[in-house]
Amino acid sequence: MKFRSHLKHFALTISLISAVSLSAQTNSKFKVTLDAGHGAHDFGATYHGYVEKNITLAIVLKVGKILEQDPNIQVQYTRNNDTFVDLVERANIANRADANLFVSIHCNANKNQEAYGAETYVMGLSKSASSLEVAKKENAVITLEADYKTKYAGYNPNSPESLISATIAQEENLEQSIELASKIQENFEEKLNRKVRGIHQAPFMVLHKAFMPRVLVETGFISNKDEGAYLNSEEGQQNVAKSIADAIFRMKVEHFGGSMPTIEIKKSEKPVVKDSTPKPTTPEKPKPSEIKETKAVDSTKAVYKIQIKASASKIETKPVNFNGLDNISFVSEKGYFKYMYGQSNDYEMAKKQLQEAKTKGYGSAFIVAFRNGVKITLNEALKQ
Repeated sequence: MKFRSHLKHFALTISLISAVSLSAQTNSKFKVTLDAGHGAHDFGATYHGYVEKNITLAIVLKVGKILEQDPNIQVQYTRNNDTFVDLVERANIANRADANLFVSIHCNANKNQEAYGAETYVMGLSKSASSLEVAKKENAVITLEADYKTKYAGYNPNSPESLISATIAQEENLEQSIELASKIQENFEEKLNRKVRGIHQAPFMVLHKAFMPRVLVETGFISNKDEGAYLNSEEGQQNVAKSIADAIFRMKVEHFGGSMPTIEIKKSEKPVVKDSTPKPTTPEKPKPSEIKETKAVDSTKAVYKIQIKASASKIETKPVNFNGLDNISFVSEKGYFKYMYGQSNDYEMAKKQLQEAKTKGYGSAFIVAFRNGVKITLNEALKQ
C-alpha cells in the first residue's frame, strides 16, 4: 500500500501529475502538513484561562520540531504564529505541498466540564450527535472569513451533513486516515496513559478539502480544569506532541521506509473526575432478516465487505473473537491482518451490515470493495 498524490486541481492533467508524483516519491522526502487549529481573532474554545488557539500552536510547533530531526521528513505548517488562516486555505497548503499526511490539532470543550479525554476524527458522515456537534463547532470558523457565503456557497455550517458528497469521492484515503488515527489514539492511551474517547467520523470542512490521508485530533477538553491545565502545561504539550509525532513516524516507516526513532513519552496521571457526558444513543440493531445475504455472491461483480479491524497478529475467525459477528474473512497486507465482516453484491445490504458492525462495537468500521478477489475503490464498485 503506497501513499499517493491526490492533487486534483487540473482535470485534464491529473493522470500526468499523479504518475510524476508517484515515481518521484521514492526519492523524495516524506511530507507532513501540520495544522494548528484557530488563530488570531479566532480564539477557539476558552475556559479557565486556557485558550485553544495558543495550545494548538504550541503542540503543533513541538510536533514539527520532533519530526524535523529526521532529514527525510519535510514539515509544513498552515500557521506557525498567531495568524488566522481560512479553513479551505489550510487544506490547500497541504494540497500544494503534495503532503503525504495532514494532521489538524485542536482542543475540545463541553458545557459539562467533567468531560475529558482525547479523540481523533477522520472525514466522513456520522449519526452521532456528539460527533456532529464537534464538527459544527469547528466548521463554524468559516463565518469569521471574508465573503464566506460566496466562498462556501451551498454549505451550511450548522448542518455538517451537507458535506455528504465528499465521503465516497475521497474514500481512497479513508483506510490510511483510520490507520493514523488508530496509532495516535493508541499512543495517547498506552504510552501517555490518558483517557481516550475513540476514533470517529465527522464532516469537517478542513478535512473535506485535503486530498491525502488526514486526521483531526481533539487532544482533550480544556473545559475540564484538570485536563485543561495538563494541555496548557509545557510537560503536557511536550508529551502530547511526542505521542502524535511517534504515530506519524510509524506511518512513515511502514509505508515509506526508514528507521523508527526512540521517543520517550512520560506517562501521566489520568484525571480522576467522573465523565458524565451523555453518550450517543446506540442505533437500533437491524433485524437478522435485514442483514443476512441470502443469495450467492458473484465475485466477478463488486463484492462489498465491512472492514472492522486490523491486527499485527492472526486471529481465529470465530464469532467469539469478533463480538459475536460471524462470516469473518481477512486479507494480509504489509504485515497486517485486515479482518472483514460479511459480503454482498448489494451496496444497500453492505450499509446495513456496516450498521450492524457498528452496533457490535466497531465504531470505526467502513465498507471496502473487491472484484475477482482484488480490492477496488468504492467509486469503481459503484460505477458498475
